[in-house]
Amino acid sequence: MFDLVPVEPVDYLVIGHVTEDLTPNGSRLGGTAAFSALTARALGLRVGVVTSARATTSLAALDGIRVVVVPSANSTTFENIYTAHGRVQTLRHQAASIPLESVPEAWRSAPIIHLGPVVHEIDLHFDYGSQLSASLLGVTPQGWMRTWDERGHVAPQQWESAEEMGAQAGAVVISREDVGEDEEAIEGLAHQTRILAVTEGAAGSVLYWNGDRRRFRAPEITELDGTGAGDIYATALFMRLYTTRDPWEAARFATQLASYSVTREGLAAIPTKKEVEDSAVQVF
Repeated sequence: MFDLVPVEPVDYLVIGHVTEDLTPNGSRLGGTAAFSALTARALGLRVGVVTSARATTSLAALDGIRVVVVPSANSTTFENIYTAHGRVQTLRHQAASIPLESVPEAWRSAPIIHLGPVVHEIDLHFDYGSQLSASLLGVTPQGWMRTWDERGHVAPQQWESAEEMGAQAGAVVISREDVGEDEEAIEGLAHQTRILAVTEGAAGSVLYWNGDRRRFRAPEITELDGTGAGDIYATALFMRLYTTRDPWEAARFATQLASYSVTREGLAAIPTKKEVEDSAVQVF
């Protein structure tokens, strides 16, 4: 799989690091690239991933998904500890960056292209609009909105390329955690993007579009593991936005679908067929 250079077209391309997430029960595959790719497949799409990882990282969970891997001495590795005051995240290792040249030519015109950095692995200031011809360029900029100290302790930072990237993206998804709960930062990003979705955990999400703002409540569900819920939300939103061209409907669908994910751990959070079908039903 590591040497495979796919040339077949895909419907959904995600670019970003898969991660090795350290848990009390051992290491498990994670990262936006993994959660989003599996969610897109669950939504019925042909999926491609461009990532970077060490050769010993198991990508068995992505079996059936076309993957291009940039060789690296390490895989990006996080340790996440959840407390009553939020998540404490530590970066243990960082994989190599992902150059645009590693993206197969046939994938650069995928209908949906998702830039999903987790540790600055994608160039901040590149003109992606000139090299990628997606119908919808979706961005989850969390990897550009975090920094870490010499011990690897992760903290939020300002998204430096928000204005230039916001102009290129069809939709952007962030979490309140990404901006350190800063309402002014959220309002600023809303003015710099066409469509901005902000996930708020158990509270659901808020969507900003065309000068308007709407809240979408999540159903009350007992949370077991929130890891990956934001990535599932983003993928669902991008797909639904592409197919319906309705941002409000996309946010409703994504909020509903992501809410199911927190009842399961790790990649088991990926939506089931029934959850996708139930979330697609619009209640009037």
